Amino acid sequence: MKLEPFWTSLEAHINVVTDSPFTIRQRRSLSGGCINRAWKISDHRRDYFVKTHAGSGLAMFAAEAEGLAELAASQTVRVPHPVCWGNAADQIYLVLEYLPLGEADERAMEILGRQLALLHRQPQPYFGWRRDNTIGSTPQPNGRYANWTEFWREQRLGFQLALAARNGYGAALQRQGEALLIRFAHLFAGYQPIPSLLHGDLWGGNAGCTTAGEPVIFDPAVYYGDREADLAMTALFGGFPARFYAAYREVWPLDAGFRQRRMVYNLYHILNHLNLFGGGYCAQAEQMMDQLLAELG
Repeated sequence: MKLEPFWTSLEAHINVVTDSPFTIRQRRSLSGGCINRAWKISDHRRDYFVKTHAGSGLAMFAAEAEGLAELAASQTVRVPHPVCWGNAADQIYLVLEYLPLGEADERAMEILGRQLALLHRQPQPYFGWRRDNTIGSTPQPNGRYANWTEFWREQRLGFQLALAARNGYGAALQRQGEALLIRFAHLFAGYQPIPSLLHGDLWGGNAGCTTAGEPVIFDPAVYYGDREADLAMTALFGGFPARFYAAYREVWPLDAGFRQRRMVYNLYHILNHLNLFGGGYCAQAEQMMDQLLAELG
């Protein structure tokens, strides 16, 4: 099998980091990604999952690998092991352990609910993270904050609103956003979250189950934050089954006011989708802000 220069370079990198000969005998494009391309490569003994992205920006994959390693170190939930990352032939790449996925049944999602609660139960020293990363392909600034509402206002909603303005989404969206940021802290009156290790981008497409029945999460945008931010996103884009939430609550019950905070957390992801894809996400973000402002009175 004659390989193009990109795959030859990647093959050589795997050889070095694994200290074991690896020759690509099979390469198959996989579906599912909208930001990066995905591949399965194999030498018929070992399989790897590869993400590629045209251009520069290797920090995106380096941060993802670091986030996966930190999730794995918690020993709470399965994630694919990062093997190596680099750039070659005008592309960046991330090589991961290949985990064959099967159907994610309710039993597996129940186990995942418990595992996620155990992940969140491990307290962290601050809000933010030690490095910036990405959410999709959008930069996600982090930093170190002692105050959660300040972090979320500045590094999450404020950042996405400023990016939306640069992308041409002004007028009502920015007026509503400014009004919400001014009154934002009222949404958290009497609520003091602790910093938890978060997946950061936990919608249904980033969770699954191996063919052996083991829950697995992947494609993270890791940071330390309010556990409710992870839980909120699980309700977007189809949601998780009821047994997942029941199992989570068995380990760590939810606090009062979660429904309202859930919307402000998911507003971040809708604004990010607006900045990535445009379309009807602007109207959806405006509707969410209208509701939040109405509830604030």
